[in-house]
Amino acid sequence: MSKVALITGIAGQDGSYLSELLLNKGYSVHGIVRRNSIPEHQESRLDFLGESISCYYSDLSDVGSLFRIIDLVKPDEIYNLAAQSHVRISYEIPQFTASTNAMGVLNLLDAIRLSNTKIKFYQASSSEMFGTSVDSDGFQRETTPMHPVSPYGCAKLFAYSITRNYRTAYDLFAVNGILFNHESPRRGSNFVTSKVIKTAVEIKHGLKNKLVMGNLDSYRDWGHSRDYVRAMHAILNHDSPEDFVVATGETRSVRDLLETTFSKLGLNYLDYVSQDKRYMRPEELPYLKGDASRINSTLGWKPEINFDQLVTEMINFWERKITDET
Repeated sequence: MSKVALITGIAGQDGSYLSELLLNKGYSVHGIVRRNSIPEHQESRLDFLGESISCYYSDLSDVGSLFRIIDLVKPDEIYNLAAQSHVRISYEIPQFTASTNAMGVLNLLDAIRLSNTKIKFYQASSSEMFGTSVDSDGFQRETTPMHPVSPYGCAKLFAYSITRNYRTAYDLFAVNGILFNHESPRRGSNFVTSKVIKTAVEIKHGLKNKLVMGNLDSYRDWGHSRDYVRAMHAILNHDSPEDFVVATGETRSVRDLLETTFSKLGLNYLDYVSQDKRYMRPEELPYLKGDASRINSTLGWKPEINFDQLVTEMINFWERKITDET
């Protein structure tokens, strides 16, 4: 009999790639989506999967609906990818961010604890939990202290901690993947990588003439979502419940991203890019760089898609999309 997986946040970037991966492994895949007032956009990243998956309306704040769906689906594995996922916007809606990213995880863990403690649970934790804390060698790893500097990071740290607590207190198979930044053509265009690459392609095609940015000197460890969902599955199917950092081990600045993207399009980013304080965070996070040696040695995971390939794939996606629309 095939395994049954339930994915919260299935309509997001990671949810769509994870659905593909699990379907290819023979899983029965079910997902939770939040109702959107624009139904055409509700599951756009999942359209190509057709009827291969089943989706249900719910919300992590609605405990009754979580119980109902768990009882209906009877999952072997739950991947919690649902979140208010934009760090800068978490400053504008901090209560909502905490309700979804922190208390929502507690609601889901309680639903598992009270319905079926045999369900394996994966929590999508974030490198933002580290904040300004960096080890002396310039890396962040499982043992690095966590000092988050945003409402998003603080809420994610609660979720990470309560997952570990429930694992010990109630003997749940509950794990965290501490994922560093990961992108893809399916990334929302209000996130920095998609914003840069989409706008650069629009500039090349004469549709725009400038790109307004925030901090250009923040450094991030960027990987590909397709690689990172492989890590999620490996972590949840390890023989014991443990937490792992998932990262490429390389860091680049937003300025590096701009230079790489514009140069691939035959442009100089200095001719088009300006900065605006509106896009700055109240407290900036200057540097992230993950050490994934533990997941590599324990589970055999390593990234297969490098930064240059990622940028090229995203450029090609926006080239096709913009060409088709014009």
